[in-house]
Amino acid sequence: MTIDINLIKQLRDLTGAGVADVKEALEEAKGDIEKAKDVLRLKGQKSAAKRIERSASQGLVGSYVHSNGKIGVLVEVNCETDFVARTADFQELVHNIALQIAAAAPEFVKSKDVPAEIIAKEKNIYAEEMAEEKKPEAIKEKIISGKLDKFYSSVCLLNQPFIKEDKKTVQDLVNEVIAKTGENVQIKRFVRFNM
Repeated sequence: MTIDINLIKQLRDLTGAGVADVKEALEEAKGDIEKAKDVLRLKGQKSAAKRIERSASQGLVGSYVHSNGKIGVLVEVNCETDFVARTADFQELVHNIALQIAAAAPEFVKSKDVPAEIIAKEKNIYAEEMAEEKKPEAIKEKIISGKLDKFYSSVCLLNQPFIKEDKKTVQDLVNEVIAKTGENVQIKRFVRFNM
C-alpha cells in the first residue's frame, strides 16, 4: 500500500515518531491515522519495556507553584543523558508531571512503592465489604483486585489518568517520551507542599 506523504507528515507532527516508524504504522493501519497512533503507542510501550533496565542518572528537577501560592511541587525525573534532559519533549514531560502532582495529589510514584501494610489494610476493607455478598470466592477476588487497581490509580502517580488527557495514564505519557527519545526515563521522587 502506498502511503501519502501528507499522512506521514501529519502523523509525525502528532506523535513526534520517526519517519520510518510512522510509515510502517500507517501501512499496518491501512492509512487510518487513529489506528496508526495506537500502533505507534504499542510499539513505544514495547520499546520502553526494553529500556527500563538501563541506567538513568541524568535528568531534571522540575517545579510548579500554583498561582495562589498555596500548592507547590518539586519532582525529579531521570533520563540516560544530559542531551535528552535538555530536549523540549523531556522538559515538557517534567512540567506536565509537576502539574499532575499539584492537581491530583498522588502519594507514591508507583504501586510497588505502596507499603505492604497499606495494601493489606485496603484488601481487608474490600473483603469486609464483600463479606455479605453471595458470590463465588473467585469473583470476590476479582472484585477486590479491581478495587485495588482503582486505589492505585488514585494514590500512585504512574497509575493516575493524565489530567490533560484522561484516556492516558502518566505511565503512558512517560512511555511516549521513551519512544521519542530512545532513552530510559523514570520519575524518581517528588514532594508536594500544600498550605
